[in-house]
Amino acid sequence: MTTAAVQDISALADFGIEVPSWAYGNSGTRFKVFTTPGVPRTPFEKVADAAEVNRVTGAAPRVSLHIPWDKVDDFSSLASFAADHKVALGAVNSNVFQDDDYKLGSLTNADKRIRAKAVAHHLECIDVMRATGSKTLKLWLPDGTNYAGQDSIRARQDRLAESLQEIYAGLDADHTLLIEYKFFEPFFYHTDIPDWGTSLLHCLALGDQAKVVLDTGHHAPGTNIEFIVAQLIRQNKLGAFDFNSRNYADDDLIVGAADPFQLFRIMHEIVSVGAHLPTSGINFMLDQCHNIEPKIPGQIRSIMNVQEATAKALLVDASALEKAQIDGDILGAHAVLMDAYNTDVRGLLADLRESQGLDRDPVAAFARSGYMERVETDRVGGQQAGWGA
Repeated sequence: MTTAAVQDISALADFGIEVPSWAYGNSGTRFKVFTTPGVPRTPFEKVADAAEVNRVTGAAPRVSLHIPWDKVDDFSSLASFAADHKVALGAVNSNVFQDDDYKLGSLTNADKRIRAKAVAHHLECIDVMRATGSKTLKLWLPDGTNYAGQDSIRARQDRLAESLQEIYAGLDADHTLLIEYKFFEPFFYHTDIPDWGTSLLHCLALGDQAKVVLDTGHHAPGTNIEFIVAQLIRQNKLGAFDFNSRNYADDDLIVGAADPFQLFRIMHEIVSVGAHLPTSGINFMLDQCHNIEPKIPGQIRSIMNVQEATAKALLVDASALEKAQIDGDILGAHAVLMDAYNTDVRGLLADLRESQGLDRDPVAAFARSGYMERVETDRVGGQQAGWGA
């Protein structure tokens, strides 16, 4: 690894990670939601917490909204509040998993009335985008079945295609529809969008404004996620990347917690083609809930983990790697990657933050700020934001 490469992490100065509003609320397991002092009671307070994460990291410039969780009477007022706090409102996420009507599916339901209701919800989300300045509608479809024969797999795909066409037709010319996938859960026999191939097929049928969301926690064990990243980037169909970790079958741990080497490998595929740069148009997001850890420090640590993995990916000696690959030097090529991965980049990142006028240690900066103590005192009464069991 060259000396020049070691110093070249300056691209991280422009690398922004969108944070989710729901990460600042109470969430839980299938058994219990654990409440936390100071949790936001309104979307405005969620945005304020997200702004605090951006203040200490300098790398979280946008906040994803979730509808109806983040419904307010005046979305333009929420957008102005965000701007005053030096963040912007990002992707608008739909919700078709918490309504009794959707027990047997939403966009795939056999009942035309229920499908129309689900489509109308997404058109409402597009109205929210217009009011907030968001350019992105993000759709995760929980639909599926629990038993063989419960419904026609083929018919459900046809209904889904028709529903998606109606939603896509409602987009403005500068909007993007992001379609997420998850290989199982909440249903256990089949899922209507279980993998990147299904999502990609629907995006290709819709048009250029539809792209795939890759969520690191939504794959079968052993899946080579970096391969999927490379394929979607090749086709210019990777629209967003959701960061998180999982040990077994869900995705609520902070990114890099379970397998930091996997995160590095993924970021290497992204960095190697410049897809980490804002010009790529890929929206890098956190999609995590913090069940037992404190919310704001959990988001700060997540951003730092992504920064570390990306910094290491930026240190890969691309010329040496390409030469080893062409020469068929198997272990030499692997060693180039391992040299970068084994580099301690924390000092380089601290230097970069200092050059941006930030504290070298965002975790310590937040702890010293007194922000948590203030909100714990101020946010007494009202209904805390949250969802789950």
